[in-house]
Amino acid sequence: MTKIIPSVSVAYAGNGSSTKSNELGMRPMQERAYERRGEQYLLIKSPPASGKSRALMFIALDKLQNQGLKQAIIVVPERSIGSSFNDEPLSQFGFWADWHVEPKWNLCNAPGNDNGGKVQSLGAFLKSGDKVLVCTHATFRFAVDQFGVAAFDDRLIAVDEFHHVSANPDNRLGAHLGEFIRRDKTHIVAMTGSYFRGDAEAVLAPEDESRFDTVTYTYYEQLNGYEYLKQLDIGYYFYSGSYADEILKVLDPTEKTIVHIPNVNSRESTKDKIKEVEHIIEALGDWQGSDPATGFQLVKMPSGKVLRIADLVDDDQTKRDKVAAALKDPAQKNNRDHVDIIIALGMAKEGFDWIWCEHALTVGYRSSLTEIVQIIGRATRDAPDKTRARFTNLIAEPDASEQAVTEAINDTLKAIAASLLMEQVFVVA
Repeated sequence: MTKIIPSVSVAYAGNGSSTKSNELGMRPMQERAYERRGEQYLLIKSPPASGKSRALMFIALDKLQNQGLKQAIIVVPERSIGSSFNDEPLSQFGFWADWHVEPKWNLCNAPGNDNGGKVQSLGAFLKSGDKVLVCTHATFRFAVDQFGVAAFDDRLIAVDEFHHVSANPDNRLGAHLGEFIRRDKTHIVAMTGSYFRGDAEAVLAPEDESRFDTVTYTYYEQLNGYEYLKQLDIGYYFYSGSYADEILKVLDPTEKTIVHIPNVNSRESTKDKIKEVEHIIEALGDWQGSDPATGFQLVKMPSGKVLRIADLVDDDQTKRDKVAAALKDPAQKNNRDHVDIIIALGMAKEGFDWIWCEHALTVGYRSSLTEIVQIIGRATRDAPDKTRARFTNLIAEPDASEQAVTEAINDTLKAIAASLLMEQVFVVA
Protein backbone atom coordinates (compact mmCIF):
# COMPACT_ATOMS: atom_id res chain seq x y z
CA MET A 1 0.00 0.00 0.00
CA THR A 2 1.30 3.44 -0.89
CA LYS A 3 2.26 5.42 2.19
CA ILE A 4 0.83 8.89 2.79
CA ILE A 5 3.74 11.32 2.76
CA PRO A 6 3.90 14.60 4.70
CA SER A 7 3.87 17.31 2.09
CA VAL A 8 3.12 20.87 1.20
CA SER A 9 0.55 21.36 -1.51
CA VAL A 10 0.06 24.29 -3.85
CA ALA A 11 -3.14 24.75 -5.85
CA TYR A 12 -3.46 26.74 -9.07
CA ALA A 13 -6.32 28.31 -10.96
CA GLY A 14 -5.84 26.24 -14.10
CA ASN A 15 -7.33 28.97 -16.25
CA GLY A 16 -5.51 27.86 -19.41
CA SER A 17 -4.00 31.27 -20.15
CA SER A 18 -0.39 30.08 -20.40
CA THR A 19 -1.29 27.45 -23.01
CA LYS A 20 -3.36 29.68 -25.32
CA SER A 21 -1.65 30.76 -28.52
CA ASN A 22 -1.87 34.03 -30.42
CA GLU A 23 -2.30 34.39 -34.18
CA LEU A 24 1.39 33.54 -34.73
CA GLY A 25 1.12 30.34 -32.70
CA MET A 26 2.92 31.79 -29.68
CA ARG A 27 2.01 31.14 -26.07
CA PRO A 28 2.25 34.11 -23.66
CA MET A 29 5.87 33.48 -22.64
CA GLN A 30 6.94 33.05 -26.25
CA GLU A 31 5.11 36.21 -27.29
CA ARG A 32 6.80 38.13 -24.47
CA ALA A 33 10.22 36.89 -25.58
CA TYR A 34 9.51 37.54 -29.28
CA GLU A 35 8.73 41.17 -28.53
CA ARG A 36 12.41 41.52 -27.55
CA ARG A 37 13.71 39.71 -30.63
CA GLY A 38 15.70 42.75 -31.78
CA GLU A 39 17.96 42.73 -28.73
CA GLN A 40 21.55 41.70 -29.35
CA TYR A 41 21.85 40.13 -25.89
CA LEU A 42 18.71 38.52 -24.50
CA LEU A 43 18.27 36.53 -21.27
CA ILE A 44 15.07 34.46 -20.97
CA LYS A 45 14.24 33.36 -17.41
CA SER A 46 11.34 30.97 -17.61
CA PRO A 47 10.38 27.72 -15.82
CA PRO A 48 10.52 24.21 -17.27
CA ALA A 49 7.76 23.41 -19.77
CA SER A 50 7.02 27.05 -20.52
CA GLY A 51 8.17 26.74 -24.14
CA LYS A 52 11.67 28.24 -24.16
CA SER A 53 12.84 26.03 -27.02
CA ARG A 54 10.07 27.17 -29.32
CA ALA A 55 10.50 30.79 -28.19
CA LEU A 56 14.09 30.53 -29.40
CA MET A 57 12.93 29.13 -32.74
CA PHE A 58 10.75 32.18 -33.34
CA ILE A 59 13.54 34.58 -32.34
CA ALA A 60 16.26 32.76 -34.31
CA LEU A 61 14.18 32.67 -37.49
CA ASP A 62 13.59 36.41 -37.24
CA LYS A 63 17.28 37.10 -36.67
CA LEU A 64 18.19 34.99 -39.70
CA GLN A 65 15.49 36.42 -41.96
CA ASN A 66 15.19 40.05 -40.84
CA GLN A 67 18.24 41.00 -38.77
CA GLY A 68 21.02 39.99 -41.14
CA LEU A 69 22.60 37.19 -39.12
CA LYS A 70 24.27 34.40 -41.08
CA GLN A 71 23.62 31.38 -38.89
CA ALA A 72 22.20 30.22 -35.56
CA ILE A 73 24.09 27.86 -33.26
CA ILE A 74 22.04 26.25 -30.48
CA VAL A 75 24.13 25.04 -27.55
CA VAL A 76 22.71 22.55 -25.01
CA PRO A 77 24.36 20.92 -21.96
CA GLU A 78 23.78 17.31 -22.96
CA ARG A 79 22.92 15.38 -26.10
CA SER A 80 19.45 14.32 -24.94
CA ILE A 81 18.31 17.95 -24.89
CA GLY A 82 19.12 18.36 -28.58
CA SER A 83 15.76 16.78 -29.43
CA SER A 84 14.05 19.90 -28.04
CA PHE A 85 15.15 21.63 -31.23
CA ASN A 86 13.87 19.08 -33.73
CA ASP A 87 11.93 20.31 -36.77
CA GLU A 88 8.69 22.15 -35.99
CA PRO A 89 6.02 23.09 -38.59
CA LEU A 90 5.50 26.55 -37.08
CA SER A 91 3.65 27.80 -40.17
CA GLN A 92 0.80 25.40 -39.42
CA PHE A 93 0.04 27.50 -36.35
CA GLY A 94 0.35 30.92 -37.93
CA PHE A 95 4.06 31.78 -38.04
CA TRP A 96 5.68 32.84 -41.31
CA ALA A 97 8.33 30.09 -41.44
CA ASP A 98 9.03 26.56 -40.25
CA TRP A 99 11.91 25.49 -38.02
CA HIS A 100 14.28 23.07 -39.74
CA VAL A 101 17.65 21.60 -38.82
CA GLU A 102 19.46 19.53 -41.41
CA PRO A 103 20.06 16.10 -39.79
CA LYS A 104 23.82 16.33 -40.26
CA TRP A 105 23.90 19.59 -38.30
CA ASN A 106 22.19 18.23 -35.19
CA LEU A 107 25.45 17.08 -33.67
CA CYS A 108 23.62 15.83 -30.58
CA ASN A 109 22.46 12.92 -32.73
CA ALA A 110 25.88 12.22 -34.23
CA PRO A 111 27.98 9.30 -32.94
CA GLY A 112 31.21 9.87 -31.10
CA ASN A 113 32.35 12.14 -28.29
CA ASP A 114 31.96 15.91 -28.05
CA ASN A 115 35.46 16.63 -29.33
CA GLY A 116 37.15 15.45 -32.51
CA GLY A 117 34.83 14.92 -35.46
CA LYS A 118 31.99 16.99 -34.05
CA VAL A 119 34.26 20.02 -33.74
CA GLN A 120 35.30 19.58 -37.37
CA SER A 121 31.63 19.31 -38.32
CA LEU A 122 30.94 22.62 -36.59
CA GLY A 123 33.83 24.13 -38.52
CA ALA A 124 32.34 22.84 -41.78
CA PHE A 125 28.97 24.32 -40.81
CA LEU A 126 30.51 27.77 -40.31
CA LYS A 127 31.71 27.62 -43.94
CA SER A 128 28.41 26.32 -45.29
CA GLY A 129 25.28 28.09 -46.44
CA ASP A 130 23.06 26.23 -43.98
CA LYS A 131 21.40 28.17 -41.22
CA VAL A 132 21.02 26.16 -37.99
CA LEU A 133 23.26 23.84 -35.97
CA VAL A 134 22.65 22.15 -32.61
CA CYS A 135 25.51 20.92 -30.43
CA THR A 136 26.50 20.38 -26.81
CA HIS A 137 28.19 22.95 -24.58
CA ALA A 138 31.31 20.78 -24.71
CA THR A 139 31.48 20.66 -28.52
CA PHE A 140 30.98 24.41 -28.66
CA ARG A 141 33.76 25.04 -26.12
CA PHE A 142 36.20 22.90 -28.07
CA ALA A 143 35.20 24.64 -31.31
CA VAL A 144 35.79 28.12 -29.90
CA ASP A 145 39.16 26.96 -28.58
CA GLN A 146 40.06 25.71 -32.06
CA PHE A 147 38.54 28.35 -34.34
CA GLY A 148 38.55 31.47 -32.12
CA VAL A 149 35.70 33.86 -31.35
CA ALA A 150 36.04 35.78 -34.63
CA ALA A 151 34.89 32.70 -36.58
CA PHE A 152 31.44 33.21 -35.06
CA ASP A 153 30.96 36.85 -36.08
CA ASP A 154 27.47 37.82 -37.32
CA ARG A 155 25.92 34.69 -35.90
CA LEU A 156 23.41 33.92 -33.17
CA ILE A 157 24.69 31.85 -30.27
CA ALA A 158 21.82 30.49 -28.17
CA VAL A 159 22.79 28.88 -24.86
CA ASP A 160 20.19 26.60 -23.29
CA GLU A 161 20.32 25.83 -19.53
CA PHE A 162 22.37 28.99 -19.06
CA HIS A 163 22.99 28.33 -15.36
CA HIS A 164 25.80 26.00 -16.48
CA VAL A 165 27.74 29.16 -17.27
CA SER A 166 29.84 30.72 -14.52
CA ALA A 167 31.85 33.92 -14.17
CA ASN A 168 34.59 31.81 -12.59
CA PRO A 169 37.65 31.96 -14.89
CA ASP A 170 37.86 28.17 -14.77
CA ASN A 171 34.47 27.89 -16.47
CA ARG A 172 35.42 27.73 -20.15
CA LEU A 173 31.93 28.42 -21.51
CA GLY A 174 31.63 31.48 -19.29
CA ALA A 175 35.06 32.69 -20.39
CA HIS A 176 34.16 32.26 -24.05
CA LEU A 177 30.90 34.16 -23.65
CA GLY A 178 32.82 37.00 -21.99
CA GLU A 179 35.09 37.09 -25.05
CA PHE A 180 32.10 37.16 -27.41
CA ILE A 181 30.52 40.04 -25.49
CA ARG A 182 33.76 42.03 -25.53
CA ARG A 183 34.14 41.48 -29.29
CA ASP A 184 30.47 42.48 -29.67
CA LYS A 185 29.90 40.91 -33.10
CA THR A 186 27.54 38.10 -32.24
CA HIS A 187 24.01 37.96 -30.89
CA ILE A 188 23.48 35.87 -27.75
CA VAL A 189 20.23 34.43 -26.41
CA ALA A 190 20.56 32.81 -22.98
CA MET A 191 17.77 30.62 -21.58
CA THR A 192 17.35 29.15 -18.12
CA GLY A 193 14.70 28.00 -15.70
CA SER A 194 16.89 28.89 -12.72
CA TYR A 195 19.25 31.82 -12.93
CA PHE A 196 21.40 30.71 -10.01
CA ARG A 197 23.98 28.03 -9.37
CA GLY A 198 24.24 25.50 -6.56
CA ASP A 199 27.86 26.56 -5.90
CA ALA A 200 26.83 30.23 -5.42
CA GLU A 201 29.13 31.36 -8.24
CA ALA A 202 27.88 34.29 -10.32
CA VAL A 203 26.56 33.21 -13.71
CA LEU A 204 27.91 36.31 -15.45
CA ALA A 205 30.26 39.09 -14.45
CA PRO A 206 28.24 42.23 -13.56
CA GLU A 207 29.54 44.19 -16.54
CA ASP A 208 28.54 41.38 -18.91
CA GLU A 209 25.15 40.79 -17.29
CA SER A 210 24.31 44.50 -17.68
CA ARG A 211 24.44 44.07 -21.46
CA PHE A 212 21.49 41.64 -21.46
CA ASP A 213 17.86 42.58 -21.81
CA THR A 214 15.83 40.21 -19.60
CA VAL A 215 12.50 38.50 -20.22
CA THR A 216 11.02 36.90 -17.09
CA TYR A 217 8.11 34.50 -16.96
CA THR A 218 7.38 33.19 -13.49
CA TYR A 219 6.42 29.77 -12.16
CA TYR A 220 3.19 31.28 -10.89
CA GLU A 221 2.23 32.57 -14.34
CA GLN A 222 3.14 29.25 -15.91
CA LEU A 223 1.34 26.91 -13.52
CA ASN A 224 -1.64 29.17 -12.88
CA GLY A 225 -2.22 29.33 -16.60
CA TYR A 226 -2.19 25.61 -17.31
CA GLU A 227 -5.27 23.95 -18.73
CA TYR A 228 -5.11 20.67 -16.82
CA LEU A 229 -2.57 20.68 -13.97
CA LYS A 230 -4.07 22.29 -10.88
CA GLN A 231 -2.08 20.94 -7.92
CA LEU A 232 1.56 20.34 -7.04
CA ASP A 233 2.57 18.40 -3.92
CA ILE A 234 6.09 18.47 -2.48
CA GLY A 235 6.71 15.71 0.06
CA TYR A 236 9.44 14.03 2.09
CA TYR A 237 9.80 10.44 3.22
CA PHE A 238 12.41 9.43 5.78
CA TYR A 239 13.78 5.89 5.56
CA SER A 240 16.33 3.74 7.33
CA GLY A 241 18.38 0.87 5.96
CA SER A 242 18.50 0.50 2.18
CA TYR A 243 16.28 2.85 0.18
CA ALA A 244 15.66 0.04 -2.30
CA ASP A 245 13.72 -1.78 0.41
CA GLU A 246 11.58 1.28 1.15
CA ILE A 247 10.99 2.83 -2.24
CA LEU A 248 7.80 0.96 -3.08
CA LYS A 249 6.15 2.56 -0.05
CA VAL A 250 6.17 5.83 -1.98
CA LEU A 251 6.37 4.64 -5.60
CA ASP A 252 2.87 4.18 -6.99
CA PRO A 253 3.26 2.14 -10.21
CA THR A 254 -0.06 3.50 -11.51
CA GLU A 255 1.51 6.98 -11.71
CA LYS A 256 3.86 7.99 -14.50
CA THR A 257 7.09 8.35 -12.55
CA ILE A 258 10.72 9.38 -12.98
CA VAL A 259 12.91 7.84 -10.28
CA HIS A 260 16.30 9.45 -9.73
CA ILE A 261 18.48 7.05 -7.75
CA PRO A 262 21.39 8.45 -5.70
CA ASN A 263 24.88 9.09 -6.98
CA VAL A 264 27.14 6.11 -6.32
CA ASN A 265 29.39 8.30 -4.15
CA SER A 266 26.55 9.49 -1.91
CA ARG A 267 25.71 8.12 1.51
CA GLU A 268 22.33 6.89 0.27
CA SER A 269 23.80 4.69 -2.43
CA THR A 270 24.41 0.97 -1.85
CA LYS A 271 27.44 1.44 -4.17
CA ASP A 272 25.90 -0.94 -6.71
CA LYS A 273 23.58 1.08 -8.93
CA ILE A 274 22.80 -1.88 -11.21
CA LYS A 275 21.56 -4.02 -8.34
CA GLU A 276 19.52 -1.09 -7.04
CA VAL A 277 17.68 -0.86 -10.37
CA GLU A 278 17.22 -4.63 -10.51
CA HIS A 279 15.79 -4.59 -6.97
CA ILE A 280 13.26 -1.89 -7.89
CA ILE A 281 12.20 -3.77 -11.03
CA GLU A 282 11.86 -7.08 -9.17
CA ALA A 283 9.79 -5.44 -6.44
CA LEU A 284 7.34 -4.11 -9.02
CA GLY A 285 6.50 -7.50 -10.48
CA ASP A 286 7.66 -10.34 -12.72
CA TRP A 287 10.16 -9.43 -15.43
CA GLN A 288 8.89 -10.34 -18.89
CA GLY A 289 11.99 -9.46 -20.89
CA SER A 290 12.73 -6.29 -22.80
CA ASP A 291 10.94 -4.68 -25.73
CA PRO A 292 13.15 -5.28 -28.80
CA ALA A 293 12.06 -2.01 -30.41
CA THR A 294 12.64 0.34 -27.46
CA GLY A 295 14.81 -1.56 -25.00
CA PHE A 296 12.26 -0.87 -22.24
CA GLN A 297 12.03 -3.48 -19.48
CA LEU A 298 8.64 -5.20 -19.36
CA VAL A 299 7.35 -6.04 -15.87
CA LYS A 300 4.05 -7.74 -15.12
CA MET A 301 2.44 -6.52 -11.90
CA PRO A 302 0.20 -8.75 -9.72
CA SER A 303 -2.78 -6.90 -11.23
CA GLY A 304 -1.82 -8.24 -14.66
CA LYS A 305 -0.80 -4.86 -16.08
CA VAL A 306 2.56 -4.86 -17.84
CA LEU A 307 4.74 -1.88 -16.95
CA ARG A 308 7.13 -0.40 -19.51
CA ILE A 309 10.24 0.72 -17.62
CA ALA A 310 13.05 2.75 -19.18
CA ASP A 311 16.40 2.00 -17.53
CA LEU A 312 18.83 4.90 -18.06
CA VAL A 313 21.28 3.57 -15.47
CA ASP A 314 22.56 0.54 -17.41
CA ASP A 315 26.33 0.73 -18.01
CA ASP A 316 25.93 -0.82 -21.48
CA GLN A 317 26.18 2.29 -23.68
CA THR A 318 24.45 0.62 -26.61
CA LYS A 319 21.44 -0.42 -24.52
CA ARG A 320 21.24 2.96 -22.80
CA ASP A 321 21.42 4.84 -26.09
CA LYS A 322 18.62 2.67 -27.49
CA VAL A 323 16.38 3.47 -24.51
CA ALA A 324 17.26 7.18 -24.65
CA ALA A 325 16.46 7.27 -28.37
CA ALA A 326 13.08 5.59 -27.73
CA LEU A 327 12.26 8.21 -25.08
CA LYS A 328 13.08 10.99 -27.55
CA ASP A 329 11.02 9.51 -30.39
CA PRO A 330 8.90 12.48 -31.59
CA ALA A 331 6.21 10.09 -32.84
CA GLN A 332 5.59 8.99 -29.23
CA LYS A 333 5.58 12.44 -27.61
CA ASN A 334 1.81 12.45 -27.12
CA ASN A 335 1.47 8.73 -26.42
CA ARG A 336 0.72 8.36 -22.71
CA ASP A 337 1.22 4.58 -22.86
CA HIS A 338 4.68 4.71 -24.43
CA VAL A 339 6.47 4.35 -21.06
CA ASP A 340 5.35 4.08 -17.43
CA ILE A 341 8.43 4.52 -15.27
CA ILE A 342 11.86 5.97 -16.01
CA ILE A 343 14.79 5.11 -13.74
CA ALA A 344 17.75 7.45 -14.06
CA LEU A 345 20.86 8.59 -12.26
CA GLY A 346 22.40 11.64 -13.94
CA MET A 347 20.01 11.80 -16.89
CA ALA A 348 16.36 12.87 -17.34
CA LYS A 349 16.72 16.13 -15.44
CA GLU A 350 17.08 19.46 -17.18
CA GLY A 351 15.51 19.80 -20.59
CA PHE A 352 13.99 16.31 -20.49
CA ASP A 353 10.48 16.55 -21.88
CA TRP A 354 7.98 13.87 -20.82
CA ILE A 355 4.66 15.64 -20.44
CA TRP A 356 2.93 12.64 -18.84
CA CYS A 357 5.22 12.52 -15.77
CA GLU A 358 3.08 12.79 -12.63
CA HIS A 359 5.67 11.97 -9.98
CA ALA A 360 9.31 12.99 -9.69
CA LEU A 361 10.74 10.63 -7.05
CA THR A 362 14.25 11.50 -5.92
CA VAL A 363 16.41 9.44 -3.57
CA GLY A 364 18.86 11.29 -1.34
CA TYR A 365 19.30 14.94 -0.53
CA ARG A 366 20.13 17.41 -3.26
CA SER A 367 22.13 20.32 -1.91
CA SER A 368 21.68 22.27 -5.15
CA LEU A 369 18.40 24.14 -5.39
CA THR A 370 19.02 24.40 -9.14
CA GLU A 371 18.95 20.62 -9.39
CA ILE A 372 15.72 20.46 -7.36
CA VAL A 373 14.11 23.04 -9.66
CA GLN A 374 15.10 20.97 -12.66
CA ILE A 375 13.85 17.69 -11.20
CA ILE A 376 10.50 19.15 -10.13
CA GLY A 377 10.20 20.61 -13.60
CA ARG A 378 10.02 17.10 -15.04
CA ALA A 379 6.60 16.66 -13.40
CA THR A 380 5.17 20.13 -14.00
CA ARG A 381 4.24 19.66 -17.64
CA ASP A 382 0.60 20.16 -18.60
CA ALA A 383 -1.11 17.16 -20.16
CA PRO A 384 -4.70 15.95 -20.69
CA ASP A 385 -6.30 14.41 -17.57
CA LYS A 386 -3.23 15.25 -15.48
CA THR A 387 -4.62 17.39 -12.67
CA ARG A 388 -1.99 16.67 -9.98
CA ALA A 389 1.78 16.29 -9.92
CA ARG A 390 4.14 15.60 -7.06
CA PHE A 391 7.79 15.65 -6.06
CA THR A 392 8.92 13.23 -3.35
CA ASN A 393 12.34 13.27 -1.74
CA LEU A 394 13.43 10.08 0.02
CA ILE A 395 15.86 11.12 2.73
CA ALA A 396 18.01 8.86 4.89
CA GLU A 397 16.98 9.06 8.52
CA PRO A 398 19.98 10.11 10.63
CA ASP A 399 21.28 7.31 12.84
CA ALA A 400 22.48 8.49 16.24
CA SER A 401 25.10 5.75 16.24
CA GLU A 402 26.84 7.20 13.20
CA GLN A 403 29.99 9.24 13.74
CA ALA A 404 28.77 11.54 10.98
CA VAL A 405 25.46 12.25 12.70
CA THR A 406 25.98 16.02 12.54
CA GLU A 407 26.62 15.89 8.82
CA ALA A 408 23.58 13.65 8.29
CA ILE A 409 21.26 16.03 10.15
CA ASN A 410 22.63 19.02 8.24
CA ASP A 411 22.12 17.22 4.95
CA THR A 412 18.54 16.39 5.91
CA LEU A 413 17.81 19.98 6.86
CA LYS A 414 19.27 21.23 3.61
CA ALA A 415 16.99 18.94 1.62
CA ILE A 416 13.88 20.04 3.50
CA ALA A 417 14.85 23.71 3.42
CA ALA A 418 15.49 23.55 -0.30
CA SER A 419 12.15 21.87 -0.94
CA LEU A 420 10.30 24.40 1.23
CA LEU A 421 12.05 27.21 -0.62
CA MET A 422 10.78 25.71 -3.86
CA GLU A 423 7.25 25.94 -2.49
CA GLN A 424 7.85 29.59 -1.67
CA VAL A 425 9.11 30.17 -5.20
CA PHE A 426 5.84 28.80 -6.54
CA VAL A 427 3.75 30.93 -4.18
CA VAL A 428 5.45 34.30 -4.38
CA ALA A 429 7.16 34.28 -7.78
